[in-house]
Amino acid sequence: MSKDLLKTLGLLDIFCIATGAMISSGIFILPGVAFEKMGPAMILGYLLAGIFACLGSLATIELATAMPLAGGIYYYTERSLGPLAGTISGLLNWSAIALKSSFAIFGMAELLYQLWGVPRIPSGIAMTIFFLLVNLIGTNAAAWAQDIMVFILLAAMGAFIVCGAPAVDPARFTPFFLDGKANFSEVIALAAFVFVAFGGLLDVASVSEEVKNPVRNIPAGMLRGIITVTLIYVCGLIVTVGVVPGNELAGSLTPLSDAAGRTSLGKAGFWIITLGAMMAFVTTANAGIMAAARFPFALSRDKLIPAFFSRVYGRKQLPLPSLILTGAVMAAALFLDLERLVTVASTVIMLSFILTNISVIILRESGIQNYRPTFRMPLYPVLPLISIIAFLILIIQMGIGAVQIALGIIVAAVVLYFLFGRKVQLEYALMHLVARISNCRINSDGLETELRDILRSRDGIVQDDFDKLVEESSVMVIEHAVTMPELFDIVAQKMAPQLGCPAKELDEKLLIRESESSTVLNPFVAIPHLTVEGHSQFRMMLVKCAEGVEFTPEAKQVHAVIFLFASPDRRNFHLRALAAIAQTIQGRGFEPRWHKARTPSQVQDVFLLGKRRREI
Repeated sequence: MSKDLLKTLGLLDIFCIATGAMISSGIFILPGVAFEKMGPAMILGYLLAGIFACLGSLATIELATAMPLAGGIYYYTERSLGPLAGTISGLLNWSAIALKSSFAIFGMAELLYQLWGVPRIPSGIAMTIFFLLVNLIGTNAAAWAQDIMVFILLAAMGAFIVCGAPAVDPARFTPFFLDGKANFSEVIALAAFVFVAFGGLLDVASVSEEVKNPVRNIPAGMLRGIITVTLIYVCGLIVTVGVVPGNELAGSLTPLSDAAGRTSLGKAGFWIITLGAMMAFVTTANAGIMAAARFPFALSRDKLIPAFFSRVYGRKQLPLPSLILTGAVMAAALFLDLERLVTVASTVIMLSFILTNISVIILRESGIQNYRPTFRMPLYPVLPLISIIAFLILIIQMGIGAVQIALGIIVAAVVLYFLFGRKVQLEYALMHLVARISNCRINSDGLETELRDILRSRDGIVQDDFDKLVEESSVMVIEHAVTMPELFDIVAQKMAPQLGCPAKELDEKLLIRESESSTVLNPFVAIPHLTVEGHSQFRMMLVKCAEGVEFTPEAKQVHAVIFLFASPDRRNFHLRALAAIAQTIQGRGFEPRWHKARTPSQVQDVFLLGKRRREI
């Protein structure tokens, strides 16, 4: 029974998960309510919400490419701000996605009731069970079903926009604001109101551990998804406002269906959009249960809730307990006041975006060496600070009721933390930032080691013999200035017991070897290497000289000194090790990462995560 998830999701899957989770009630139900509040200017509210969502997603993408693990935003928050903040984030995000998905199931149930009189609650529970079974087949099957449903949805929306555009009456956009005066504060309030429509971005971060080639697929899939959805929203709303009389559109709960019936598609248009709405609800529910179940899995894996929820079963390694718990919560939510809970979900989603932007700032400023995102949020730190302020403004617009319920979820998370997670000893980035500011040093490499393992998985790094040599190597970080003879003496004293020879003899051999031919590879790196007596002997010592050491008049500031000691029978491996070192130090970023390394483990990681050809 393993706790690792298989990587089965490609670029198309990521695009469809994001798109399918976003296009839902936000476009098929809310426009009528929004039009009643603002008139045609509601289009600006949707556009602004899309811009804010794109802005907030940049931090999520950076974190997802650096740490593609189940749990998404929860995991990023915990590793940057600590286990208490992580527990709060995990429960908030799980609640938001589960309730958003439950609302989509409620939409399907309501649609079935309006068309054929099918009872809402029984049909809603039946559909929850159905989606749970689809996900129990496996992530790949669920993603395959998601792809098909998203293509049907996009085809329906495309037909509506193309066929409806010729019927648009420009006169219906006058006045653009209901009172005839532009009111930007109302646009911001509406953007907050409809922001839940962009919550599908959380789904992608939650399943990032199961993404193939996350370096490419996560940024491409998320950005393409949000741009596509924003364009569909804006174009769909232009058609809707342009073909439906204002008095009929205001307050309508079937705005797009009403509009489709007035296009050249006629009655067929009504059914095309009705099918599109059904596919929207289906994709949101399917993607939601897939993503939400990963939060209990990740929380349990970090011992913040019972270990039972981190178990995976079967050949496809499904997080069965987490899936069942999520399905049960979604079914129970069908009995609740969903409109208020969706408002809470919108608030929680924006809180999540705030947490991701804070996490980016903490991780970048902490000095963590193995935080290596392949996508970096531009205009740092201005853009993340702007994002935090923007989302705080939007949350204020949501009202006190939504904030109070969100605080209730936070209190529940705090209780869970003190019951299960209080004993968890976890190293996180905020500790490193505080240590850096106070000029202290944390004598632990737990976070660096964890991130190193994540990077190995992300980049497909398979350990070879040289990596094993590095892991077993001796390491020294020398902060003060030393001369080359002093350095050789220090290394000889350290390595002599391992090599079984007198320290003085080893020191003399190093000096003689250096006088015969310099071992300086470039002005930054030297590789002193000796052949020693014995059999099957091979030792490495990595030395970081913070102040630099003079080897030759041309190399007065050598900072990286790699010592190799090999017996004659290890000559072949000796040559392979030299080649591996050469490839690593020629790689992009070697020198700044070496300068940044402060502990022995960080020095080793420069080589363990180096870009080179590995011989397995």
